[in-house]
This record gives sequence, structure tokens and C-alpha cells, in this order.
Amino acid sequence: MANRSHLLRDAIEDLIATGVFRPGDHLDETELAKRFDVSRTPIREALIQLASMGLVVIRPRRGAIVAKAAPEQLVEMFDVMAELEAMCGRLAARRMSATDHDTLKLAHEACRQACLAGDADAYYYKNEQFHDVIYTGSHNTFLAEQARALHRRLRPYRRLQLRVRNRLPTSFSEHEQVVNAILAGDGDLTANLLRQHVLVQGQRFADLVASLSQLSTRAA
Repeated sequence: MANRSHLLRDAIEDLIATGVFRPGDHLDETELAKRFDVSRTPIREALIQLASMGLVVIRPRRGAIVAKAAPEQLVEMFDVMAELEAMCGRLAARRMSATDHDTLKLAHEACRQACLAGDADAYYYKNEQFHDVIYTGSHNTFLAEQARALHRRLRPYRRLQLRVRNRLPTSFSEHEQVVNAILAGDGDLTANLLRQHVLVQGQRFADLVASLSQLSTRAA
């Protein structure tokens, strides 16, 4: 049962990240059970797990909804994410082995191919793998777990950012700089590059707010 609820959690999380379920949408247990051809019990367990991650809010006697975040709260979360990424990057630059470097290069090349194809969805998944390689490369299990947890919480919003015009090539160019800094063993530069890569500020903040407004309009 536990494995089934974990699989369901991942499936529902992916539907949230891809915008099938938008912030504020009601998550009906009966409808989800029909969608995945299971009973309501593992669905309920999956929703509880998603609630513990902050992606879902469970309201007494009213069921679950996809969590909504105000722009100010999102900026705060991205601020923390930027620092976690910076810490992972600094350690990765110091601690990655030659094998780790090869894994990083492969993840970077996968991002390149998705970027060249102009495929935002494919790039989104390859981008997640790229960042996860850096988390692993920090060789600090606790830090990597914290980074992954917040990364998952921000999945729907990170995906929105990639749909902004010209964000794919810009993101890939930033990755290129990060890879070069890690390979050079420059921890401070890697940290600064990743911090700026993740921070939501200026025009990117305006774009994110505009995207959130569109989601709210569609969900209403």
C-alpha cells in the first residue's frame, strides 16, 4: 500500500507541476480514484504526503486543494532555494569526482538537446536532473535532501518560468557557466552563479506574477 501511495503521490505531483491541476483547484478523492483505478484509501494517503510537502492543503470537511502561494511568499521561497542551490554548488565544485563531472556533463548535454529543440517540457525534466546532479555532487546528504524538498515545492512555479519567452536559451547559458565553474573547482563562483540562476527578481518576478494571474483566471 505504501509503495502504491508513493506512486500516486508522484503522479498527482506531476499533474500539479504540469498545470493539469492548478493552484486553488479542488482535488476530489473519488475522481482521482477513478482516474488511477484505485480505491480512495491510497489516494487519501498520497494527498496527505503532498500536504506534508506543501503542495496540497487539506481542509477539514472540505477536502484537498492545490496549494496557492502569494507572490511575496514565492519570492521568499525562491530566496531560500537560491541559497540552498548556492551551498550545493559551492560544495560540488570542491567535492565532485571525475565520475561526478561526467554525470554533470551528460545532464548538461541533455539540457542542450531539449533547448535546441525548443521543447520546454523536455527541458523542464532535464533541468530537474541537472540540478539534482549538483545536489548529489555536494556529497552532503542532509543539504541535498533539503534542496530537493524545496525544489519539489516550487516545481509548478519553476515550470512556469521556463515558459517565458527566451527563458530556455537563457537558462541553458546560465547552466553552461555553472558547469564551467564546477569543472574549474571554483566554489565561490559556482555559488554566485547558481544563486543568480534561481533568484526571482526584476523582469523575471513580473513575468512570474503575470503567469500566476493567468493561472488564477483559468482556475476561477
